[in-house]
Amino acid sequence: MKTILILTTGGTIAMIEDAASQSVRPVENAADLTKAIPNLNQYANVQVEAFSNLPSPHLTLDHLADLGRVIKEKLRREDIDGIVLTHGTDTLEETAYYLDLILPPGKPVIVTGAMRSSNELGADGPLNLLNAVRTAASCDAIGQGVLVVFNDDIHAARFVTKTHTSNVATFQSPSVGPVGFLDKRSVQIRHVPKPHAHIPVDGLVSQVGLLKMAYGMDDALLQFLIDSGSKGVVIEALGLGNVPPAVVPGIKRAIASGVVIVLVSRCFNGVVQDVYGYEGGGKQLRDLGALFSNGLNGQKARIKLMTALQETADVGHLIQYFDQE
Repeated sequence: MKTILILTTGGTIAMIEDAASQSVRPVENAADLTKAIPNLNQYANVQVEAFSNLPSPHLTLDHLADLGRVIKEKLRREDIDGIVLTHGTDTLEETAYYLDLILPPGKPVIVTGAMRSSNELGADGPLNLLNAVRTAASCDAIGQGVLVVFNDDIHAARFVTKTHTSNVATFQSPSVGPVGFLDKRSVQIRHVPKPHAHIPVDGLVSQVGLLKMAYGMDDALLQFLIDSGSKGVVIEALGLGNVPPAVVPGIKRAIASGVVIVLVSRCFNGVVQDVYGYEGGGKQLRDLGALFSNGLNGQKARIKLMTALQETADVGHLIQYFDQE
């Protein structure tokens, strides 16, 4: 039987609803997570360790870098066959994607969490955790990169995103769908994620901004990010990768100053392309030197740029990293 390490970071899965205060608060003991799953050891020898006990909006880039180092160390242990990471859902996709970028394919790393606290009616945490352990113990999960298991579905870290504020089916993979699912008897991984560039770093460059385009915007916020010392800015552009004309001067200044500009779309589905040649169109922005992200959303493109900049500031290498998505 395989040995699976459950590494806890906090989040709703590790919280209880307090009737007196009508709020949800963290529990103190990480090992309590497994008490609601009496048959967990039927699927694997399970060990539980706490990394932190924080709601995911409280996690910092320093936490993320430390978590990556800890998981690398745990994966090197011969007595551990896979890792399940429990995490708050608000930033779960970013943690999962960072780990997917820095960890070479090998032992399964599965990320899960919950939308309902552990004592709430219809709590989803116990089943999500059980399914995550089952997936981590499955031979089919070996070499698949970091996976997110939620609500009986298995998602690739690079595609999954939180789509609803409270629904237990919040995690979806727009455009591509899940790579697999779980039923009562088996773990079904039906689609193998395409291999992507591994970035062998420990840590992230923190000075990377995320800026969303909207009707009639100018470049004031972008100019502020440049003046604040940003090394890169991810722009959630309109449609196929376009910005209002008043934003273009800021993009020109950023690129001339060595600030990396990465374009994604604010649309839920699709990828950015250099189609439109008008002022602020994707063709012009590509010609100016903006990088195009191949299907990532804004928050993940930011994680990727922060991670890639930790290794190199060479634009040619950065283009390769984003083109290989």
